[in-house]
Amino acid sequence: MKQIQLGTTGQLVSSVILGCMRMNGAKDPVKVIETAYENGINFFDHADIYGNGECEEIFADALAKTSLKREDLFIQTKCGIVPGIMFDFSKKHIIESVEGSLRRLNMDYVDALLLHRPDTLVEPEEVAEAFDELEKSGKVRFFGVSNQKPMQIELLKKHVRQPLIANQLQFGLKHSEMVDQGIHVNMTDTASIDHDGSVMDYSRLNDMTIQAWSPYQYGHFEGVFIGNEKFPELNQTLEKMAEKYQTTPTGLASAWILRHPANMQVIV
Repeated sequence: MKQIQLGTTGQLVSSVILGCMRMNGAKDPVKVIETAYENGINFFDHADIYGNGECEEIFADALAKTSLKREDLFIQTKCGIVPGIMFDFSKKHIIESVEGSLRRLNMDYVDALLLHRPDTLVEPEEVAEAFDELEKSGKVRFFGVSNQKPMQIELLKKHVRQPLIANQLQFGLKHSEMVDQGIHVNMTDTASIDHDGSVMDYSRLNDMTIQAWSPYQYGHFEGVFIGNEKFPELNQTLEKMAEKYQTTPTGLASAWILRHPANMQVIV
């Protein structure tokens, strides 16, 4: 398993992250965790809203049944989404969310906390206070964001003193806008529209690790493109290359992301 340096932390982590959003649907979560670790994955991604918190509880229960040591794992969670209501980056909500995740995970700390999607009413001073309190108490080691563009990050950085080490963004063969725009500069076609403020270039300039979420999906949570009859040419190409390189279409879809010099991670 390839390892990369996570942001500016100096810490090496696996280039593949196990996403735990569907942990409450796993038939054998113990085997899922053990298999991931045996294949070199030491990074596990959570969020307080996954399964309304159930996914973190299931992970904690399963982890306790393995022989894995907490210090050998990198545990990340996210907060900020109040399902069906709003986005909340208030100091009170951030701290309460982290404390809830720690209880469910049965851990004293998480390695990283990401702000889960932008709060358009964010008060960066409150975020800074929350981050300072969580860092000082030892409950969070590193901080980052999810689904945010450069100016939103810059606004946070005006007050947040900790480095923002990562940005979780959707990226993959059917969500390639971050690279499409770069090769359509000075053109007038649809692909030339920059929706994200050159977030990939920004991430590279600021040593933020991009974590590619739902890399095998297409559309807005419409499904997986691999093996999907809606995409015959793409799948024919993937199958042909998989045979040539003795791998799988999923492996190729992952390698396509990991090959990029931005040094991204893939959330599987």
